[in-house]
Amino acid sequence: MIAEARAGNKLKKKGVFYYLKRDFELYLLLLLPVVYYVVFKYVPMYGVTIAFKDYNMFKGILASDWVGLDVFKEIFQMKNFYTVVRNTFLINGFDLLLGFPAPVLLAILLNEIRSVHFKKISQTVLYLPHFLSWVIIGGIAYQIFATQSGMINTTLRQMGFESIPFLTEKWHWLFTYVGIGIWQSMGWGTIIYLAAITGINSELYEAAEVDGASRLQKIWHITIPGIMSTIVIMLILRMGQIITIGFDRPYVLGNPLVTDFSEVISTFTYHYGLKAARYSLATAVGLFQSVIGIIFLTSTNAIAKKCGETGIW
Repeated sequence: MIAEARAGNKLKKKGVFYYLKRDFELYLLLLLPVVYYVVFKYVPMYGVTIAFKDYNMFKGILASDWVGLDVFKEIFQMKNFYTVVRNTFLINGFDLLLGFPAPVLLAILLNEIRSVHFKKISQTVLYLPHFLSWVIIGGIAYQIFATQSGMINTTLRQMGFESIPFLTEKWHWLFTYVGIGIWQSMGWGTIIYLAAITGINSELYEAAEVDGASRLQKIWHITIPGIMSTIVIMLILRMGQIITIGFDRPYVLGNPLVTDFSEVISTFTYHYGLKAARYSLATAVGLFQSVIGIIFLTSTNAIAKKCGETGIW
């Protein structure tokens, strides 16, 4: 007991400099990402004060007049603000409902392919859409789905059928939008799930095969439970982004005929905040998104932990 107490006292006497000297290579490797997050993530947080000021770019942040919550009151009094919030939840909800399971299923299917050569070719082909910009994808979409000149509708008319308003009717546009998003991101999203599948103990599959389990039974009882923690963590992160939506995708695929659905928070911020140079309004909307995102993130994480799954903290 005395020896253990002395050893404990020696460990307590070792200060920060001891560990810095002992593991300085690790701290050097850690220095760059820490500096990145401090400079580009934490320092810009000071700009959030613009949401509470009548910001004037010529005066700067410090000299601009404080207005308290007036900017938020103005935003919440806008009727179209609630429309864009609804559209953002609607689009992200369908993206989550239809798009979230897609990479999971694709990863399981790719894992079941026995031909290594064909598997590598399939993965490469499925990854490619991720590297295309939304401007290019938007051009391809209009070439395929346009009502008058699109490849699909031209073929349908030649066969005697009516054109389908993929991009000109709001509900058709919504499902076209979600489908294009799934095609663009599905292959790239499989990387995490394939990595999780490779971490499953192969002896479990061997034991199941000895017991006479079919391929579907092995997927259901081994593969899916083996990656469930990864699925839950990715779902929690997706729920934290339920009110966050990129600008390029809805802006490129949207058009005046479907603004009832295509006008979302990011395009609202662009039109009202940036084009009109109302930076206080744009910052307030961004702060509103962050608060709602944190609420969804923490709530989903708490629900996951209560259900016995591993959360992100």
